[in-house]
Amino acid sequence: MKNFLALVAFTVLFSCNSTAQKKSESKTEKKNFKVTKTDAEWKKQLTDLEYYVLRKAGTERAFTSPLNKNYKEGTYVCKGCDTPLFKSQHKFDSGTGWPSFDREIKGNVEFSTDYNLGYARTEEHCATCGGHLGHVFNDGPRDTTGKRHCINGAALKFIPKE
Repeated sequence: MKNFLALVAFTVLFSCNSTAQKKSESKTEKKNFKVTKTDAEWKKQLTDLEYYVLRKAGTERAFTSPLNKNYKEGTYVCKGCDTPLFKSQHKFDSGTGWPSFDREIKGNVEFSTDYNLGYARTEEHCATCGGHLGHVFNDGPRDTTGKRHCINGAALKFIPKE
């Protein structure tokens, strides 16, 4: 009986996996970015939705962004700091309700892991200001990269090609 209790105690002690024990890489606040502002400064610059998405890692409702069906030529930049993030020629209609791209502009988007839904997802954020953009998945167009960068339109500003 003592062996059984010892085994149960050992199992409980070493199999607990609380969220405090997980090393979440999605805490962009801890990194020093080129563009940093106080919460008050971000709130003054951004709308409530943009603040929620970019600074609180929120998600806008599907099919609500006017950028979802934008097919003009140009560049999508970060709404927080104007860093170029995605090119229009890499945009495609994923049917998900969010602007989707098969690749990012290298060096301008950073990736981390978030566990907010209880499993690992690859989160994307602006490499310049740390703003949350969305997530990347492996179910994109097979004839290009196979990636689907599922991005909140509220995190983006579109700059048309001149």
